[in-house]
Amino acid sequence: MGETASAPTTTTRTRDVDCWPCRLTGGGVMLGVSGYLLYEIQQVRRNARTLPVSQYPRLHVGMMGAMSLVPEPKMALMRAALFRTTGASSVLECVANNAAKPVPGKGQLLVRNQFIGINFIDTYHRTGLYKVPLPYIPGREASGVVEAIGDGVKGFTVGDRVAYMAANCCAEYALATEDQTIVVPENVSMEEAAALLLQGATAMSLARLVYEVKKGDHVLIHAAAGGTGQLLVQVCKQYGAIVIGTTSSPEKAETAKKAGADHVLLYTQQDVPAEVMKITGGKGVQVVYDGIGKSTFDISLACLARLGTMASFGNASGKVADIDIMKLVPNAVKLMRPSLFQFIKDRSDFEFLVQPLMDLFNQGKLKIHIHKVYALDDIKSAHDDLEGGKTQGKLILRV
Repeated sequence: MGETASAPTTTTRTRDVDCWPCRLTGGGVMLGVSGYLLYEIQQVRRNARTLPVSQYPRLHVGMMGAMSLVPEPKMALMRAALFRTTGASSVLECVANNAAKPVPGKGQLLVRNQFIGINFIDTYHRTGLYKVPLPYIPGREASGVVEAIGDGVKGFTVGDRVAYMAANCCAEYALATEDQTIVVPENVSMEEAAALLLQGATAMSLARLVYEVKKGDHVLIHAAAGGTGQLLVQVCKQYGAIVIGTTSSPEKAETAKKAGADHVLLYTQQDVPAEVMKITGGKGVQVVYDGIGKSTFDISLACLARLGTMASFGNASGKVADIDIMKLVPNAVKLMRPSLFQFIKDRSDFEFLVQPLMDLFNQGKLKIHIHKVYALDDIKSAHDDLEGGKTQGKLILRV
């Protein structure tokens, strides 16, 4: 706490004092502030660099010079994982009181987060592949408890256990909209809720909206041992598909098989198009779900049947290079670059994807594989593990 001097013997009444960027509030008794005041002012100065001027906290000076940060009602602070510039995982920071606690507006809920889902989109934001305003708090899904509600919210109350999809989730608190929030059933843990929602909704959108999977279809799913991959394998099996998965290692191949894949290919060792043609009798697959991107794009096109559908929905290996549209001609295939949040524009869109997902989970037909739970402060490790291809299943943060 810095050096501490002995308190003076005289007692003085405090008054309001402007002390950039803090304010000492008057009306109390101060028995000398000595080193405590200097330390706290230094700390507030440091924190203030992360905040707009309107969000500076104030200091409360108590007995014997001990002080605590007392946020203004409109300026409460929280701990968040954020980045101020794009780049490697080293740009991420997570310290106390580095962001303003949000206040719910009309149709919004303030959620005290318990678990936060990690997804590749978080890394796309951090690296700058997808542009976001800086500084930025990543995270697109979480589970927690409703602490406050804004005007017009009807379906939720304070104290509800919820899971939701929204921006800026990697923090102690976040704002959710009523349109993209569900009450977590008592039989579902908060860890499971944070692990299921976004990747599960992605799987449902791919299997129902991008290409409607039918009984007997052959489907190819890249990264079948990943979080989205395992859920997509299970969803496609529920709709009667013959699932061919790809993975990078034998260990991940076993995980994909446990999820229900009928065939698993090692794309690091096998000629995937040749193997796919053997499995399908030379016809190819009706749809390829490719979340890997750059390294698998041409492989995916080569696996498609006549009039097949290619869904390129991720960039795990990097952004796909400029596309020669003539590559689509030989089999007259369709190419789509889906984005989950473009499929969800209101509550009915959300329920169309999430309700059947929750039904399958509640019926025991959908299993969640959580790879690891990290502390919020350890978000760098979570990003490194995800980008390094070291994971099988879902990564979540504990707040």
